[in-house]
Amino acid sequence: MASSRSRLSWLSTAFAVLTILSISAPAHALYFYMEGRQPKCFFEELPKDTLVVGNYKAEVYNHQSNTHALDSTLNMLITVEETFDNDHRVMTNRGGHSGRFTFSAADSGQHKICFTADTQAVGGGWLSGNTAAPVKLTLDMAIGETSKIESEDKGKIEDIVQKVKDLNSRLQDIRREQVFQREREAEFRDQSEATNSRVVRWTLIQIAVLIATCAWQLSHLRSFFIKQKLT
Repeated sequence: MASSRSRLSWLSTAFAVLTILSISAPAHALYFYMEGRQPKCFFEELPKDTLVVGNYKAEVYNHQSNTHALDSTLNMLITVEETFDNDHRVMTNRGGHSGRFTFSAADSGQHKICFTADTQAVGGGWLSGNTAAPVKLTLDMAIGETSKIESEDKGKIEDIVQKVKDLNSRLQDIRREQVFQREREAEFRDQSEATNSRVVRWTLIQIAVLIATCAWQLSHLRSFFIKQKLT
């Protein structure tokens, strides 16, 4: 009885150790091989509004060195289609031998993600000489892991935040300048109105003086003519 209990205890301990080792084992990126221009596709069941961010690296097999290496003439065409909606294409991304792609699932369902070796942009390249040259494509995708995506984009986000702060500062400067210009405009308008009122007042005074002068002259001429007739 004691031996069976010790055996069970030993098995449970070994199972716990194996579980811990499996959890603590580092995660490696997925990689697969492609032949020529044959697309390589796989399927993902994605909920609605799920953000998917992927990083890829394509390496061409070199027969002389028997190794895979980067080729600047190699481009990759990445497409994402909704299999539940008559293969409706939601994303087309044409990039170089390495890069990044991002898309968001518009609806829940199965999505087909395909990678195709493409050399149309460079007019030939490695496929023109050897159409069967295998390509090793390393893929690392984050599906719905916003924390990982945010950590990867932390530098870009900080740059954007700094730019937004700079724009806000410029906007505050522009607003202060606008307020200053409005104050100067109001002051100039008040001065203009005061000047116009003084000009109108002086004009009215001049008109009154001219009218009084004309009336006096007429009265003087009338009395003069009357005296001339009497004499």
